[in-house]
Amino acid sequence: MRPLTDRQKEVLSFISDHTEKHSYPPSIREIADHFGISTKGAHDHVSTLREKNCLEQSGRCARTLKLTVPVEETEKAETMVSVPIVATVAAGVPILSEENYDGFVNLDVSTLKRNATYFAVKVRGDSMCDAGIMDGDIAVIEKTETVNNGEIVVAVVDDACTLKRFRMKKSRVGLYAENPDYDPIFSNDVRIVGKLSKIIREY
Repeated sequence: MRPLTDRQKEVLSFISDHTEKHSYPPSIREIADHFGISTKGAHDHVSTLREKNCLEQSGRCARTLKLTVPVEETEKAETMVSVPIVATVAAGVPILSEENYDGFVNLDVSTLKRNATYFAVKVRGDSMCDAGIMDGDIAVIEKTETVNNGEIVVAVVDDACTLKRFRMKKSRVGLYAENPDYDPIFSNDVRIVGKLSKIIREY
């Protein structure tokens, strides 16, 4: 959801308070009078709040405004961002294509870098267990093609995603597991798509 402006928050709170006090929502005229603005201005605020899925209304009937969620939940939602979980990587399909999505994970925006793009992958298997990455974890990945030696990355090899530690070995890439039971992967045809940002685990 796009963040609400301060005035939009005030309008939403007024509608909520009025509804709680009178058992019915305010009219556009009452909203305009309360804030000292024109009816068109009040109507524009209501329309925007509907577009942002904060309000719903039954047709054009008066006094049918209704909050879709409580005000406090709306404010909380503004601090969250939905990161897509990538299930598969198909040949020729960008990794962040909707065709690859397998749901979303919600993260607090304060835990992510500004101007960075993120996706997530579900960890399968125990190849990275010695790095504290377990089967069933969700790995949140910062999308980037530039990584440093030693970083844990998501790479595409033979049209499949793998989460491994990156090391450049002369003219080829080495992708190393964090489990001695697994051999490293060496290839000249590796596409780096991101690096590990955080791990989400449910107990």
